[in-house]
Amino acid sequence: MFDKLGELEIKYNELTGKISDATVISNQEEWKKLMKEHSQMKDVVEKYIEYKNNEKAMNEAKELMSELDMKEMAEAEYLECKNKLVQIDNELKVLLLPKDSNDDNNVIIEIRGGAGGDEAALFAYNLYRMYTMYADLKRWQVETLDMNETGIGGIKEVSFMIKGKGAFSKLKFESGVHRVQRVPETETSGRTHTSTVTVAVLPEVDDVEVDIKNEDLRIDTYRASGAGGQHVNKTDSAIRITHAPTGFVVTCQSERSQTQNKETAMKMLRSKIYEYMEEEKNKKLASTRKLQVGTGDRSEKIRTYNYSQGRVTDHRIGYTMYQIESFMNGNLDDMLEALNSYDRAERLKEGII
Repeated sequence: MFDKLGELEIKYNELTGKISDATVISNQEEWKKLMKEHSQMKDVVEKYIEYKNNEKAMNEAKELMSELDMKEMAEAEYLECKNKLVQIDNELKVLLLPKDSNDDNNVIIEIRGGAGGDEAALFAYNLYRMYTMYADLKRWQVETLDMNETGIGGIKEVSFMIKGKGAFSKLKFESGVHRVQRVPETETSGRTHTSTVTVAVLPEVDDVEVDIKNEDLRIDTYRASGAGGQHVNKTDSAIRITHAPTGFVVTCQSERSQTQNKETAMKMLRSKIYEYMEEEKNKKLASTRKLQVGTGDRSEKIRTYNYSQGRVTDHRIGYTMYQIESFMNGNLDDMLEALNSYDRAERLKEGII
């Protein structure tokens, strides 16, 4: 590990020189590429320098322990540095874990009501509200792309984009089936109902990452409906794109312009195809390496929201919290950090550094 860290430090110093070079700065495309690489290495190199400085201080304290008048103070400093080294060593192992190339990307979330009829649709709306409130807390931008409402405050399905640095890294483990157990408002006997909602989380990907041929697309236009402002039912601005090879269908009616809706729908399609490609790749790796958090399959039941007990339980990592109201109001950090911590711990077990 330390050989790798030494090489990273050398490369980081070289990049520091390059990004300050006037010739490189004049080539903005190259400069931005080097700046991104430099930024990605910054945390681990700074942590490695901290490790070396701490190790040097520990060795100096060890030498001073032989001097009687300095022994007690030197021993205390030695033990402090030694404990600190263990902490920094663990932090370095985490920093060296391979980073998901999509972690910094915006994220597209699709929510669909499953088993449970109207109650499932109402809970689909609750999850949509929960994720948008979380985005608001992070000061991220939310753009609703397509929504099919039930008319009683529920949602049959909704697609929306959350724009913010690191959005995908925070929300990537939310894909799967979310189960709710509660007494519906319309239930007169007080009986608890169980309903399900499916959530899919996709990173927004660039054009170059997915090759889509125009001849494989069928593009239909139709009049927007639902929440859409004054242009609803007046112009054929909504877009539906069908990708023949995969059968994927995406729709967008969030913008007044047909062109804008088409651009957004294409973003959604690229993300769906990219996810499909990644799933196929992971299936090939499944025999040698298990996915860290659950199966990664969107049909997997990942979480239960039990309103009568006030608890939220994630079944993949056995994590339960008892502040369901706060959780549904967008305070997701504890749960999301637990999922990411579990993922990091599993990868460290496998020795992937």
